[in-house]
Amino acid sequence: MADIPVKSIGSAINTNNINQNNSSARNISGNSFDDVINEAISKVSQVQNEADKAIGELANGGDVTSAILAVEKADMSFQLMVEIRNKLISTYEEIMRMPV
Repeated sequence: MADIPVKSIGSAINTNNINQNNSSARNISGNSFDDVINEAISKVSQVQNEADKAIGELANGGDVTSAILAVEKADMSFQLMVEIRNKLISTYEEIMRMPV
């Protein structure tokens, strides 16, 4: 497996995407924490619904590759959500252990 130099990866990044991400991050920061969490959960739910739809299409003779990709995407997004939850819980527990 060939190593990819860091310079070539960095030069391939589109600065327009970075600017768009920064503006969307500013929009998110204006929302409450509850809104951000609910939006993330709804996106995970949407990805899981898409995976269910792809499995249904596979049962009716659909494409195996798209079904596998949809299931893996749903699995990864769910695992990410669980890890974020775990990190939030550990952060909360750490804050609760702080002396007042």
